[in-house]
Amino acid sequence: MTLLSIADLVVEHRSPGQPPVRAVAGAGLTVAAGEVVGLVGESGCGKSTLARAVCGLHNVAGGSITFEGRPVTPLGLRRRALTGIQMVFQDPYSSLNPRRRAGDQIADGLRVSGDSVTPADLLERVGLPRSFTHRHPHELSGGQRQRVAIARALAARPRLLIGDEPISALDASAQSQVATLMRDLAVDSGAGLLFISHDLSVVRLIADRIAVMYLGKIVEIGDTASVWDAPQHPYTQALLRAIPHPDGLGTLPAELPGDVPDPADPPPGCRFHPRCPHAMDICRVQEPDFGPAACWLHAPSDLTEQSAKV
Repeated sequence: MTLLSIADLVVEHRSPGQPPVRAVAGAGLTVAAGEVVGLVGESGCGKSTLARAVCGLHNVAGGSITFEGRPVTPLGLRRRALTGIQMVFQDPYSSLNPRRRAGDQIADGLRVSGDSVTPADLLERVGLPRSFTHRHPHELSGGQRQRVAIARALAARPRLLIGDEPISALDASAQSQVATLMRDLAVDSGAGLLFISHDLSVVRLIADRIAVMYLGKIVEIGDTASVWDAPQHPYTQALLRAIPHPDGLGTLPAELPGDVPDPADPPPGCRFHPRCPHAMDICRVQEPDFGPAACWLHAPSDLTEQSAKV
């Protein structure tokens, strides 16, 4: 069953006297029950903005977001029916109230869900001692704080869990542990998990499917093995080349030419063409809009011929 469906999503940031910046520019994505979808891309590509729109923290300028068949509304207008979406944020210290004990913050979600478990039960479920219910966030390590944040999200009994770069603020020893924990908790409960990260090596370990985002667009999506072993889009290929070899062998890949374009003034045609080593004339004038890889290198022959005539 599809829990989350995003279609042609557009999210804009507006500042007085400035043109709107389309942080998300027509993205589409689905997450099914019991499925883990990894969303990857460079910083500033729109991943977190998309996640916040799904939770109702950003107004939508175009397209649609539906959760269990219901449209997602801005947070101030939502009803209890949409508390089934819960997010674990990037910084576990700023997302927790420093003045309140861990157990009290987890209890907030339990009052919403009406679940009979206790905060101590949920702490134990995420691998922390039951006694941590009495601790404040400053008494915990970064990894422990993030586990408290996960327990707080689980307290609401979510059907969809979103991790917005939940491991980037953690040390290396805690990153894979927290990522695996989120995957196991979501799958065991039958919930969906949208896991956002720039670390493809971690996403590879936990995701069923991977979506690659560039400058507000999903440029490639597919099952994890296919994207990892045979990436189709040149941007995905560049991201994979940038992953260090675990054995220390190999050389650092050449950097992509140029800089990420200004999202307030994106290039015409394919947004990646100014940096793409395979750019063709059609890439500079017409945006590819097909899947699973939005790239003219992999366009159906009939579509290529039709575009050439135009």
